Amino acid sequence: MNGIPKRMEREKTQAVMIDMQERLLPAMERQTEVREKTEMLLRGLQILKIPVTVTQQYTRGLGPTAETLREAAGTNEYVEKLSFSCFPEPVFREALEVHSERTSVILFGVETHVCVMQTALDLLAAGYDVFLVCDCVDSRRGSDREIALRRMEAAGAVLTTAESVLFELLGRAGSDTFKRISKLVK
Repeated sequence: MNGIPKRMEREKTQAVMIDMQERLLPAMERQTEVREKTEMLLRGLQILKIPVTVTQQYTRGLGPTAETLREAAGTNEYVEKLSFSCFPEPVFREALEVHSERTSVILFGVETHVCVMQTALDLLAAGYDVFLVCDCVDSRRGSDREIALRRMEAAGAVLTTAESVLFELLGRAGSDTFKRISKLVK
């Protein structure tokens, strides 16, 4: 925390998936690609034993997290929220604090320019290192997504991709974990 993040380390990293919900995803510009990359990322995070917090915006109106993503995340638990940023929700902050030694946050979800961006800005302000997975975020309009990515990067978030995250956390080849991750990304 504090300063420019160098690299993600497995034992110091946790992940947050924001609002990847059934009724929200169809409105996204790149929903098919984002779903596929997010599922791959989540399966890899499970292999690497990275804790994942899942959020849902106004579940009654927007429905649950997409079933394939919920399965890939390995949990049915989620943080219910009404605020766009996850950070004002006490249950969200408690979920982060359960893993207080994990000060790097892998962040992905929808919409990039609303909930993802506001959460990223709040996490950065709170001292977390934020790694934004660009191929696992989306908005209804590409221009909103692109401007939000630029704003988050200017604020200190590190832009990355799902495959890059998995191999950075893995660190080296030659293990069963490497074989499982390699198979997953192919």
